[in-house]
Parts: sequence; structure tokens; C-alpha cells
Amino acid sequence: MTIEILDLAEEDIYRGYVFYEKKECGVGDYFLHTIFGEIESLHLYAGIHETHFGKYRLLSNVFPFGIFYTIHKDAVQVQAVLDLRRDPASLAQRLS
Repeated sequence: MTIEILDLAEEDIYRGYVFYEKKECGVGDYFLHTIFGEIESLHLYAGIHETHFGKYRLLSNVFPFGIFYTIHKDAVQVQAVLDLRRDPASLAQRLS
């Protein structure tokens, strides 16, 4: 199964990196390592997660982020990587 990270999801990941790197040097790198590792786990676990807003949601084990994805035949598309502390209405709008 291939994994594709859509452009908007890449932007989400970059914003998360910048946010954490501003908090403390090196934490942004840890965020990237963690999120990309969790995305890689979709090779094995895609499709087992709960659905929210019509997409599967993989929760980060370390950061308060959700990785929202869809499955199309033999491909996983990462649609968004969002901070789950945000207003639920803004999450719904972003994912619609």
C-alpha cells in the first residue's frame, strides 16, 4: 500500500514543526520524526482507526494531533494533520 501526503497535510505538518520549534529548539524535529513515523505505520494499520468527518483518524501517541486519511484502492491519502486542541468547528470546516 502506498502512502501519499497531500499538499495541505504537508503544510499542516510544517506549521506543527514551526509551532514546536518555537517552543524549544529540537522539539520541532521530534515532532516531525514522530508524525512521519506514525504516518509510516499506516502501511500496516490503515483502515483500523475510528472515522471522524468522513475520514479515518490516527491519533498521535506523543502530540495532540490527529492524522486524517482516506483509503483509495491500494493507496492511503493523508488529507490533514491537525492539532486536536483547536475548535471542533474549525476542524470540521478544514476537513469538509
